[in-house]
Amino acid sequence: MEPDPELVDETQNWLVKAGRDLRAARLANGAAPPLRDISVFHAQQAAEKALKAFLTWHERPFAKTHDLEELRDACIAIEPALRQSLLGIGILSEYAVRVRYPGESSEPPAEEAEKALRLAQSVFDATTRLLPAGVWPPQPGRQGT
Repeated sequence: MEPDPELVDETQNWLVKAGRDLRAARLANGAAPPLRDISVFHAQQAAEKALKAFLTWHERPFAKTHDLEELRDACIAIEPALRQSLLGIGILSEYAVRVRYPGESSEPPAEEAEKALRLAQSVFDATTRLLPAGVWPPQPGRQGT
């Protein structure tokens, strides 16, 4: 049975956005000088959208939230094998807001930005490898590019 084209399209849209956020996070972190606040924000966004793509594919509604632990738990309820791959992603949730406005600690240290990128890529890889190949958009690669 062929999957619902609307479901495929909606899932692909989330994947495209997640991949673009991953790319933006890498580019910002590699800029001279690095834009680490922008990088960690896009890392959080990439992880969020990858989780939402997974939930969309499984037709599970989700709240408009930046809380990655809430989204992670919903994904684990569908696929318990994700638990290990999604450990520690809650740290990314704070980047949805903390680094977006002036104030203390708006520019994270280099190690923190690198960790955020690794976590976002891990979330993207873990969730998307469980999606059927036919769900993948024609342009982006599996590494979020």
